[in-house]
Amino acid sequence: MSELMWTPSPERVRDSNLTAFMKHVNERHGKKFARYDDLYEWSLCDSENFWAAVAEFAGVRFQKPADELFTAGPSMRESRFFTGAELNFAENLLSRRDDHLAFIYRNESGIRVQWTYTEVHAEVSRVARALRAQGVVAGDRVAGFMPNMPQTVIAMLATASIGAIWSSCSPDFGVKGVLDRFGQIEPKVLFTADGYFYNGKTIDSLHRVHDFLETLPSVEKVVVVPHVSDQPDLSELHDAITWHEFIAFHPPGEIEFAQLPFDHPLYIMYSSGTTGLPKSIVHGAGGTLIQHLKELVLHTDLKPDDRIFYFTTCGWMMWNWLVSSLAVGATVVLFDGSPTHPGEGALWDMADQEGVTVFGTSAKYLSAVEKAGVTPSVGRELAPLRAVLSTGSPLMPEQYDWVYSAIKPDVQLSSISGGTDIVSCFALGNPIGSVYRGELQTRGLGMAVDVFDEDGNPVREERGELVCTKPFPSMPIYFWNDEAGERYHSAYFDRFPNIWTHGDFAMISEHDGMVILGRSDAVLNPGGVRIGTAEIYRIVENMDEVVEAICVGQQWQGDVRVVLFVRLREGLTLDDTLRDLIRRAIRAEATPRHVPAVIVQVADIPRTISGKITELAVRDIIHGREVKNQDALKNPEALALYKDLPELK
Repeated sequence: MSELMWTPSPERVRDSNLTAFMKHVNERHGKKFARYDDLYEWSLCDSENFWAAVAEFAGVRFQKPADELFTAGPSMRESRFFTGAELNFAENLLSRRDDHLAFIYRNESGIRVQWTYTEVHAEVSRVARALRAQGVVAGDRVAGFMPNMPQTVIAMLATASIGAIWSSCSPDFGVKGVLDRFGQIEPKVLFTADGYFYNGKTIDSLHRVHDFLETLPSVEKVVVVPHVSDQPDLSELHDAITWHEFIAFHPPGEIEFAQLPFDHPLYIMYSSGTTGLPKSIVHGAGGTLIQHLKELVLHTDLKPDDRIFYFTTCGWMMWNWLVSSLAVGATVVLFDGSPTHPGEGALWDMADQEGVTVFGTSAKYLSAVEKAGVTPSVGRELAPLRAVLSTGSPLMPEQYDWVYSAIKPDVQLSSISGGTDIVSCFALGNPIGSVYRGELQTRGLGMAVDVFDEDGNPVREERGELVCTKPFPSMPIYFWNDEAGERYHSAYFDRFPNIWTHGDFAMISEHDGMVILGRSDAVLNPGGVRIGTAEIYRIVENMDEVVEAICVGQQWQGDVRVVLFVRLREGLTLDDTLRDLIRRAIRAEATPRHVPAVIVQVADIPRTISGKITELAVRDIIHGREVKNQDALKNPEALALYKDLPELK
């Protein structure tokens, strides 16, 4: 039985948005909800009224109301919400227009800038007019190759105000990685900075922009934000202009918000692309907006006076999620650079100085801070902090202990899980519920999330496939260049007919929370027993000697054997004594099936540009297969460490 870690005070429950929402639903629909579980069941049984209630409670601005709240299609994929409704995404994010701070921007070099909502509105109006003057119309694509800075959000909002489609990559992508993405969607305008700062270094972006523009003829204008220099040299770029020159002849004013259908395309996002060309996933404006508002307002308890931070780049869906906080009227804290420069406590210093109330990051970052011996509560007050969010990979049970001992005992720890595919989450926090060690608090409202066994039967407290059995507003509207929908269908609906299969190996707990056990395609299968890699990482990465690990299955003598690679603390060498210690720990805390047949020390672990370790690439390398798209990796040179290892012969 999982240990109870935190329960909200009666005052927090009373003052939460979720409690206010239940009162709203009770008054509108004659209900008597007082418990989350009852609200959750209603959100599935009467989903059309649930989503309408979310829109009303969160103040979604519709230019035209829906003719139908839900239109059932011949399949889950073809069903639609808010049919006939019209709105504009950017208008909803810019509904506040006063001197309240919209952004606080910090980077590792010490730059700090703040923007009010009035200032953001004025700048968006100028960029939108400049884009229209450039010939950008609804449906055109506008791309960002930008650091996580205010101008990136402003360019996105200006794009969305017109009804054009925004797509972004972080500037650490290589040339091929950019072309694999932007080459598919043919953007008309590209926004870029001249460079960025990372780990104490200044990194130029314009040389790579020059290289990928040579094979990206659709781009008619390049808009460069001076970031690492006051006057960047644009002489090598065709049709390039600085941000200030781009908007110079367009004074601030009112914004002409194009009113468009609920499912009008807003974002094009991309799968990791480690197994081939990335999927170009198109998300609609209305579905993204209402889903993000549900998650921010109800599950995160975000309010206008909050300051919300998430450590992310513009190539990860958490950036899109974070900036939707503007629709709540909150202050978004943006950070760009290395999270551990000039020291491992840098982000916690920032959070303390800026009065961050909601702090979001990855499980890997929390683990790295713990391994570095940093105690965020020491020397910092962190008084306003009330929620810590984590995603990107499973948060280990031991990390729950560390958060509550090293950060703050009275904080809601929300491990959340979803993905680029839905630009949102399946499992989230519950501000009026308890936090149990090692568990994601709850399934998201309106999301019919379940776990199926291999025969498609729902199971409880057993491992299986994470699925969603009913439509939800933030399903992709389509994939780019997938007119027949074949790639879309095969991505999510091949496993179980008309059931969304997400690709996570998971379990629903006795508390109705969730445990994520790793990606389904990385599940180990020794002797026919399915094992999630997270079950092994939880044990191994809790050892002082191990910094991080990656685990794969190797085809071996007609079966699969478990191979564990470990990166050890500096100065340590893997010997038989440490191997035995690792094996005994895994055997004691898991099962004999979990014990790796082979343990190998490595100097680095390959990860995607968004920072996730990639078991599939390692699995391919040890089997002698080519990793098709190494440009999708942050450190492709690490793959050589896994090739032709004598331990695996």
